[in-house]
Amino acid sequence: MAEAYLVVDDIFKTYPPTEKGKEKLETLNGVSLAVKKGEFVSVIGPSGCGKSTLFNIISGLERPDKGCILLDGKDITGEKGHISYMLQKDLLLPWRTVLDNCILGPELQGIPKKEAYRLALPLLKEFNLSDFASSYPAQLSGGMRQRVAFLRTVLAKKELLLLDEPFGALDAYTKSEMQDWLSGIWSKYRETVIFITHDVEEAIFLSDRVYVFSKRPALVKAEITVGLPRPRSRGEITSTAFVKLKKEMLSALLDV
Repeated sequence: MAEAYLVVDDIFKTYPPTEKGKEKLETLNGVSLAVKKGEFVSVIGPSGCGKSTLFNIISGLERPDKGCILLDGKDITGEKGHISYMLQKDLLLPWRTVLDNCILGPELQGIPKKEAYRLALPLLKEFNLSDFASSYPAQLSGGMRQRVAFLRTVLAKKELLLLDEPFGALDAYTKSEMQDWLSGIWSKYRETVIFITHDVEEAIFLSDRVYVFSKRPALVKAEITVGLPRPRSRGEITSTAFVKLKKEMLSALLDV
């Protein structure tokens, strides 16, 4: 993919035994993928296959045994500070208000609090959080907490967003609401996103392309282009094109 913004090139990762007598843990087995700037790409695969390990390597939290990570043509393997990373748990600081949680990234980058507030306040309205700026995390619903966590991720102002199952712990109704909301926010701002999920419908609904991973040690089993027009509505989930994509993805997953 000549125009790729992020290139994950032939990544291998094996962990040594954690205890005497245990076997080493082969996790990634030559994973390669590419993401265009402004593209929404999902990664789906069996539990424990190494998806989060790949995110840790892309973000620089871990180094691969072999392979490299290229961002906009630059080798960033093992480097931190290029990526915004949102985990499934919102990890909001309970003693900070919504607004103060949102500006954590800019503050850590040395931006004065007054300027950080100026950056955050317009987005609070966009994220439907203006009425809760002075609230604390314990006062929020699960969906609202995830919106705060996502806004905090966006305000970190990095080149790439990694979202590791951010809606996995939500109930089905709230999850659907959050998928609709994220799809709308992404369509407006066109951030470059890689999204981990175990939900086939979620992957199709949100993504431009989906990479299907094999069981551990993971490799790319399939690359599926979604190709559905945007903006997308809930009604499309039952459309012929959506169901066809779902069957293709499930077939790839069941063959891992």
